[in-house]
Amino acid sequence: MSKRSIDTSTSFSTIAYESLEDSREIETLEIAVSEENPAKKTITIYKEPYLPDDKLVEAVNLAIALGRPLLLQGEPGCGKTRLAYAVAYALGLPLEVSYIKSTSRAQDLLYTYDAVNRLYDAQLGTEGSRSRDIRNYIHLGSLGRAIARAQYGRRSVVLIDEIDKADLDFPNDLLWELDRLEFRVTEAPEISYTVGDNPALRPIVFVTHNEEKALPTAFLRRCIFHYVEFPETEEDLQQVLATHQISNQELSKKAIKVLLELRKLDLSKRPGLSELLDWVGYLEAVKTPVEELDKLPYLGALLKLESDQKRAMEVFGKQ
Repeated sequence: MSKRSIDTSTSFSTIAYESLEDSREIETLEIAVSEENPAKKTITIYKEPYLPDDKLVEAVNLAIALGRPLLLQGEPGCGKTRLAYAVAYALGLPLEVSYIKSTSRAQDLLYTYDAVNRLYDAQLGTEGSRSRDIRNYIHLGSLGRAIARAQYGRRSVVLIDEIDKADLDFPNDLLWELDRLEFRVTEAPEISYTVGDNPALRPIVFVTHNEEKALPTAFLRRCIFHYVEFPETEEDLQQVLATHQISNQELSKKAIKVLLELRKLDLSKRPGLSELLDWVGYLEAVKTPVEELDKLPYLGALLKLESDQKRAMEVFGKQ
């Protein structure tokens, strides 16, 4: 096994991130197979409210330096997905996202070939010579665009979200593509892309996992791993709410207390950060009195199962 190139020229810093404005413009490339010379494009991206701890920042920078995907594990709603958005914003890089489904294939992250539409256009003859050029029917996926962009000297961040939704073969197939960071279009062998030997152009890859399925050992061995813990202290949760512009401190304090009490119960699905943000945001918007929170108003924002709601109402009703 050859030694992997280590590149420490790029790093993620929370101090630098917090000092950035709420939006910034970045230059990217419009990547498409049909275009031989990708056009430069300036896009506006927006800051993601995010408060990673030191260990998470360390894991991000380790993954960037080694060129390994960062596998983020943790319960749903703890902030795994949004990290990729924060890192892309901090580094001023375009973000490519793949939301994994049960039907997803690793090759789809590189490209898809629309043979059905090509045949349809050829039969109708309404598109002129369009059907003669196969490039019009090849569409790059998120990882494919990142690899192609690197070939033109631009780096990208790639988010592969909820890998455990895919079938059992997906992680191993994806592992092969992430190791190589190059591909050739089978249907048109003259079309190929590669990152090359410049580690500063390797895509920064984030993979999220909700622990619904175990991942293959080979895949785990080639990842940097970090478990994203739910912030259990009131102080940490207050910081999260403040970062998301929740200004009513009395309401926030009471809502956090209710959330932490709910998380102590024997629930099938404990509420996470996303549920807390939805709930408190609505409570603040409709000016709910703080004393009403013990009655668990708008409980559907916090608990998503009827059995959990009944359990919560039973316990809070006794208090």
